[in-house]
Amino acid sequence: MNKAIIGRKLGMTQLFSQDGKVIPVTVIEAGPCPVVQVKTLERDGYSAVKLGFSETDEKGVNKPQLGQFKKAGIKPCKVMKEFKLDGADAMTVGSVITCDTFVAGDRIDVSGVSKGHGFTGVIKRWNQHRLKETHGVGPVHREPGSMGAISNPSRVFKGKNLPGHWGHENVTILNLEVVKVDKERNAILVKGAVPGPIKGIVTLRNSVKA
Repeated sequence: MNKAIIGRKLGMTQLFSQDGKVIPVTVIEAGPCPVVQVKTLERDGYSAVKLGFSETDEKGVNKPQLGQFKKAGIKPCKVMKEFKLDGADAMTVGSVITCDTFVAGDRIDVSGVSKGHGFTGVIKRWNQHRLKETHGVGPVHREPGSMGAISNPSRVFKGKNLPGHWGHENVTILNLEVVKVDKERNAILVKGAVPGPIKGIVTLRNSVKA
């Protein structure tokens, strides 16, 4: 992995290829991302680079972060993420990574936090069947059925699909294709869907399985 950037999901649209086929794309506002910190193997034990995204005022960050931004000589950013990139040691603090670091045809992995659906039942969360809507089954027909045997093992096994919190977890979609890069608008158009709601923060990096 030698390229990465932070972005914000703006929504989906469609493009047309040269042969007239419709290509569904997700529009991502990618960068500009200033380099906040460069971590080296000698000083930190590993090589990485920390990028910022979405400028804010000084009240939007805490004091340790504000000190880090002032040391780097850049404006405070709402989002900071760390990437282990090849050649991270060669990067300089204060330099800016823009969307044109990627080009059309690149294969990337996109990570983000999926949409949260709150507390959800087993039908919506796990696509289970509902109970029979006949006499003697109610009063609730959307509840889970049997949890297991009675006397042996006398417990519910771990990992069983039960009601609970659905969504709002880290998700990575692998091996997506960059369809178009618009440097003037800081936009990257990615073929297909990416995780998260509109205006959600996502990270783009080179695909590890291309």
